[in-house]
Amino acid sequence: MPIYTCTCVQGSLPSDVKDSLAAEITSIHADINGVPPDYVNVVFAETPQENVYVGGRPGTPLLINGWARRGHPQVSTTRLALAIAEAASRTSGIPREHVMVVILDSPARSAVEAGRILPDPGQEAEWLAAGRS
Repeated sequence: MPIYTCTCVQGSLPSDVKDSLAAEITSIHADINGVPPDYVNVVFAETPQENVYVGGRPGTPLLINGWARRGHPQVSTTRLALAIAEAASRTSGIPREHVMVVILDSPARSAVEAGRILPDPGQEAEWLAAGRS
């Protein structure tokens, strides 16, 4: 259901770090927003060093954009962003000053997965059960 895109400088995150970070993001999101881990999507987008700037100068940030269904309590979304930022810095070795996490949301009915409109938060069990039948 959720989608996380981790944008970084090409070659700055080895495969084992990507594996660990994807696992951390998945675990954190599943725990805080109560969705099955199998529905958490994490994508790494690497861009050449010469295309990345911070403050108008070349930089090496780790930028994580997440999308989730609207309706989760704001306190949970803030907790989610903080936990992912901490995990990203710890896992990648990138200083927290160079990690940015943004969680965007939209109505569940604006997204489709497995050919079905996503459920509102709290309706996951029914949605999953209907998909099995």
